[in-house]
Order: sequence, then C-alpha cells, then structure tokens
Amino acid sequence: MVKQVLKMTIAGMCLIVAVGCGGKKVTRVETDTTIDLSGRWNDADSRMVAEEMIKDCLSKPWYNRYEGANAVPRVIVGKIRNRSHEHINTETFIKDIERTLINSGKVEFVASKEEREQIREERDDQMADNASDETVKADGQEVGADLMLYGSINTIADTEGDETVMYYQTDLELVEIESNRKVWIGTKKIKKYITRGKAKL
Repeated sequence: MVKQVLKMTIAGMCLIVAVGCGGKKVTRVETDTTIDLSGRWNDADSRMVAEEMIKDCLSKPWYNRYEGANAVPRVIVGKIRNRSHEHINTETFIKDIERTLINSGKVEFVASKEEREQIREERDDQMADNASDETVKADGQEVGADLMLYGSINTIADTEGDETVMYYQTDLELVEIESNRKVWIGTKKIKKYITRGKAKL
C-alpha cells in the first residue's frame, strides 16, 4: 500500500515538473484563418455571420425599391444584443457588419450615435474660432439614415458528460426609420459539436 501511494506521488510530481518545464510556442497565422479551440463564438463566426447575413439582406426585394428610384439607401447599425450565456464582444460583430455594408458599395453608411457625438464635438470646436472660415464645418448638414439594422445573438447548450452541442442563432432586422416598417428579417444558425478528452496520467 505504501509503495502504491509512493508511486502515485512520484507520478504526480513528474506531471507537475513536465507541465512546469513546457515552453510556450507562438505561431503567427493569417487573420482570416479559422481556429476553433474552445467551441465558443469566435472571430471566424463573427466574420462569417456578418458577411452571409449582409449578402442575404442586400439581395432581397426591399433593395429593389431604392434601386428603382435611383436612390442609395442610408443605413445605420443599432444595438446587437448578446442574449447568450457566453461573453460575446458584440462591438466586434457590429464592426464586421459595418465593414461588409460599406464594402458592398450598395448602401451609404451613417455613423453611430456615439460616433456622431464625437463628430459634433469636433464641429463645435471648429466653430469656436479654432478653424479658418474657409475650412470650418457647419451644423445642420448631417445625413439622416433611412434604415436601421439591429438584432441579437442567442445560444442553446446541450451537454452530456464530455460532449457538448453549442447552437448559436443570430437574428437581424432591418427597419425603415420613418415608417417603422420591417423590410427584412434574417437568421443565421451555427451548430458546433464539442468533445473533451479525459486527462491521462
């Protein structure tokens, strides 16, 4: 019995030493490379969902009305709520959406509420005799948005032992600001099967 306890103690100490002596290795990879370590929402999910949902949004009938009137719709992104049980950086997701919208060339993009407040402060500073008359930017020239895009991210986790199925559902809605009419509703679903191996001594 003593020998068995001694063997287990030595094995545990060897494991601690092995872990302690292990060096860290860092490998640089392309930023668009998909690396899924934990199974949680990551940068690849954010980018993929934003690109696929905006592509779907801009291909739907609502856009034809603006195209037929030779008008470019002006869009603003509102709140994307994280209703999942994970910490999800919705600001990163919003930026992925904004980038995809702007790069599409099909819409004009209006700055967010927070961004507009910063710009207004800059205009106020210019108008306080801090910029020349030729370069000062006047108030009351802002462009109003026609539509607002907002939505939420939800999750469902199903776990049994060392196996987990993670289900993510992103819902976005596009609404006309003047009439409150919803012109597009989109949903993107992601399902991940995660297994966790048992540690071996």
